[in-house]
Amino acid sequence: MDKNNDMTERGLADQAKGKVKEAAGKVRGDVGDALDNGSEHLKGRAQEAAGKVQKDFGKAEKKIDEKLNKRSDESTNDRTNNRTNDDRSRRS
Repeated sequence: MDKNNDMTERGLADQAKGKVKEAAGKVRGDVGDALDNGSEHLKGRAQEAAGKVQKDFGKAEKKIDEKLNKRSDESTNDRTNNRTNDDRSRRS
């Protein structure tokens, strides 16, 4: 597996883990509200925020990977086109 695929997989994993953590934090915060427990409310909201950060980080990893792959594909195409042009000029 190449580095870019690893980055995509990490991004997807971070997004999934972040969504779960965010949802769990929301529930924990809501339970803290319902029980009038300020400590649990704050812990839940902190967990929710941490999940959002992790989810957004995963999205960023995926975006970076997409841009790297696009740039890599473009440079591969450029090299192929340059070789083709060089071959044509040698034949002339």
